[in-house]
Amino acid sequence: MRQPFQILVIPFRRVHCGFEFAALRRSDGDYWQGIAGGGEDGESPEDAAKREADEEAGIPVTAPFFRLQTTSSIPVHNFGDRSFWPTDLLVIPEFSFAVDCTDLELTISSEHVEAYWGGYRDVYARLKWDSNRTALWELQERLISASLPGEHSD
Repeated sequence: MRQPFQILVIPFRRVHCGFEFAALRRSDGDYWQGIAGGGEDGESPEDAAKREADEEAGIPVTAPFFRLQTTSSIPVHNFGDRSFWPTDLLVIPEFSFAVDCTDLELTISSEHVEAYWGGYRDVYARLKWDSNRTALWELQERLISASLPGEHSD
């Protein structure tokens, strides 16, 4: 059963001129976003982020993942599994992560039709959700200032 939280993962890679970020175009809607999904039975947000990144983009769970400060709230009406959650639960948290994909190739799942790598402004302009744009902004700022939190280990 799906846990009452959402995760967001923003892939990035180091390139000669700085950094690039990835956005994925959904197959069930014509919009761009980061890797997103929910936790399964007993999963922590970190475990869910690693599993979803592997399932949706072929990113190994051993890649360096970083927990971001960006946390958003999402109305439960967006989720089919909400019938299993408490009736007074109206919003769930979305926890954000970054993953270093330098030297990795993304292999997208059937949930997406395309992956796009680009600079901050390009990717920011493509993203549909405010939460994705906020997490991307935080990641960009942390990369520029070399203040990414330490790699998360379970």
